[in-house]
Amino acid sequence: MPSETPNRDAVRIDLSGDWLLAAADNSHALTIALPGDVHSALQRAGIIADPYRGRNEADVQWVARKDWVLERTVVIDADDLNGGWYLNFESIDTVASVYVNDELVLQAENCFRRYRPDVSGAIVAGENRIRIVLHSAIAEGARRQAAQPFYVPYHDGNSPIANGNMLRKPQCHFGWDWNIAIAPLGIYGSLALCRLETARIEHVTTRQMWLDDGSVDLQVTVQLFAREPGIVPVHFMLDGVRERLDCAVGAGETRLTHVFTVQEPRRWWPAGSGDQAFSTLKVEVPGETVTRQIGFRTIELVTDKDEAGSRFAFRVNGREIFCRGANWIPADALMSRVTPESVEDLLRSAVDANMNMIRVWGGGFYEPDWFYDLCDRLGLLVWQDFMFACNLYPSTPDFLENVAAEVDYQVRRLSTHPSLALWCGDNELVGALTWFEESRRDRDRYLVSYDRLNRTVEAAMKQACPEAIWWPSSPSVGYLDFGDAWHADGAGDMHYWSVWHENKSFDNYRTVRPRFCSEFGFQSYTSMPVIRQFAEAHDLNIASPVMEAHQKNAGGNERIAGTMFRYFRFPKDFPSFVYLSQIQQGLAIRTAVDYWRSLKPHCMGTLYWQLNDTWPVASWSSLDYGGHWKAMHYMARRFFQPVAVAATPSADGREIAFSMVNDTAEPATVELQAFLVSLDGNRQRLLAAAGTCPADRASTLVTVAAKDIPPDTLLFWSFEASNGATGEGHYAHGTYKALDLVPSGLTIEAVPRPDGSFDVAVTAAGLALHVMIEADVEGRYSDNAFDLTAGETKSIRFTPRIALDAGASPRFSAYDLESCQGKG
Repeated sequence: MPSETPNRDAVRIDLSGDWLLAAADNSHALTIALPGDVHSALQRAGIIADPYRGRNEADVQWVARKDWVLERTVVIDADDLNGGWYLNFESIDTVASVYVNDELVLQAENCFRRYRPDVSGAIVAGENRIRIVLHSAIAEGARRQAAQPFYVPYHDGNSPIANGNMLRKPQCHFGWDWNIAIAPLGIYGSLALCRLETARIEHVTTRQMWLDDGSVDLQVTVQLFAREPGIVPVHFMLDGVRERLDCAVGAGETRLTHVFTVQEPRRWWPAGSGDQAFSTLKVEVPGETVTRQIGFRTIELVTDKDEAGSRFAFRVNGREIFCRGANWIPADALMSRVTPESVEDLLRSAVDANMNMIRVWGGGFYEPDWFYDLCDRLGLLVWQDFMFACNLYPSTPDFLENVAAEVDYQVRRLSTHPSLALWCGDNELVGALTWFEESRRDRDRYLVSYDRLNRTVEAAMKQACPEAIWWPSSPSVGYLDFGDAWHADGAGDMHYWSVWHENKSFDNYRTVRPRFCSEFGFQSYTSMPVIRQFAEAHDLNIASPVMEAHQKNAGGNERIAGTMFRYFRFPKDFPSFVYLSQIQQGLAIRTAVDYWRSLKPHCMGTLYWQLNDTWPVASWSSLDYGGHWKAMHYMARRFFQPVAVAATPSADGREIAFSMVNDTAEPATVELQAFLVSLDGNRQRLLAAAGTCPADRASTLVTVAAKDIPPDTLLFWSFEASNGATGEGHYAHGTYKALDLVPSGLTIEAVPRPDGSFDVAVTAAGLALHVMIEADVEGRYSDNAFDLTAGETKSIRFTPRIALDAGASPRFSAYDLESCQGKG
């Protein structure tokens, strides 16, 4: 087994690096790099194939059915034995027994808790063997289900691996309607063997007390842990101002608060509303320093009564912010593949698409500290779910005690982040009460059980951070309301899934008026470059076994195809099918966002499902696995502009209204040009209009009668706003399949630039709708999914993800609506 004197300082021995890994039944032995997961280690050793390729998922599911043993030794000098020693595990996934020199020192059972077991009595001078047994989550889930006083149902459509709801582990590890079902296990984050000096820091939390003169008192509370009484020098430093307090500590926990008064704080704002200003806070005890970036801001959730019911709006620094964004799921199905660089790319893509909020969904992880640091710096508000999703859960005393400890740790860990806007009790657990025969038959039993869990989460959150904003569930009408919130227009947040799950038309989005829509989505296929990573040429058929293995939503392929036939002509080949699926996905979400933003301030947020993927799969994401932008993400950058114009038909189809929306703090004047465009791409001016949209409001600029749009003609428009915003779009009065489109004559010319990017000029001889440029290498386009009329040229910039060799040039191709159609 690995045996060495590891990287160490006076009190901390880093345990990251190579460990021995073996199946408990001795069937496999290899090396694992920690932090990491077992599946990735097995793949690196050649024992299993890449789970993401082909249909390998089924071939690797045996891994999670075994127990796995991790071992290494650590050398401790005799001179270092004095003092208390403890292990520090940031995250153990999930049920584990930890031994030091064959003495059991920890029984872990929660992936979302930090564990710091005392090992002083087990440590000896010289070599010390650390052994971690990761128990099968599958076997442990079944054991715990059998021990329940009554059966606790789980959603088998989302979780083909049973009983994941028994464990405090990411629920999507057991599958989901977008995730691979392999129940990974491992150890994540930092891991170390530490010597306790007088005391260690358990948590640093802050509270901002804003005063009438505009100054703020920053209350900094440090939670210390000591084995025995003593005196600890504690240094507090804020932006160079350093204070020392000598703190008397007793055995166990001691809390110490220091207050900094900041006379003229620079405010932290969400992206697009102002700067992301920070102060640096440090707390030091001997041998340990904790650093936090502090953003001074106020935030409220406005739920005042109004004529429609109750509002649901976030007020930051006294100003209501319309939340534009998407839902976040884990960055990868396997934690070994997650890097800060790849996550930053995903989050920057969100900001680049004019988003200012993400929702960390309740079936994954509470993300690591650096994730929220990124959100702070990028100005992304975070709606944070607690990790419960789409199942029912136990409410036995041991389970609730475990949950309370999890909530206490996570809330204290994350409470200093200015990006963290709201804590939400769960995802769709109220709705789940109606999904199972058991809970429908005995609703009172399961409702009481849910209420116990929800109140446990709320109480633990409020104890850890009394000023934190609480929302009981998503979707929810409000506190202690267990009714249907899925279609509630009057109050709370809404999840609106009728268009996708009920196969309703895109127009159906305009039949609801949400106060805040925190989930809605429409699927597409992942992009061709990504498909080629997991499929062979003979698999390139929507109905092939490999493609169906990468579609986890029951009936998803049929729904994509059925919607396509509703609006479009049948695509000519597989790449065209993929392209068209992405276009219709973008059109669906744009239909919802355009209308709901036009209702502002009745509606104050739209977070579509979902931003990213965990592996290459057909899904609702706008970013492919790996971060490639789908068509919808380019569209989102346009429909999420802070100042935007959209064309919306009336309910009876007789009028098309051009709405203006202004999410800025100043009035915006909008100048609009509208055209009629024939199917051969020729423009005819229809109207010009100008108007001023008030700050933080939406209004109608001008209305066009549908009868003024002749058959076989589309309504095009472009606009310029006084704040510099520009945009364009088109409206088809009817379905695209009814249009006898003619070839657009697209041509592409690419010229290399000194910085390794390429200027790409795209020209159309006729009408080209929804043009998508694709290269044979991965990269980012300055724009895509755009329209061209006859004789029009659009110049875009393409930047390869990896620099090309000198003289090399990508091969570009183009899709548009006409060229992808099948013909006789």
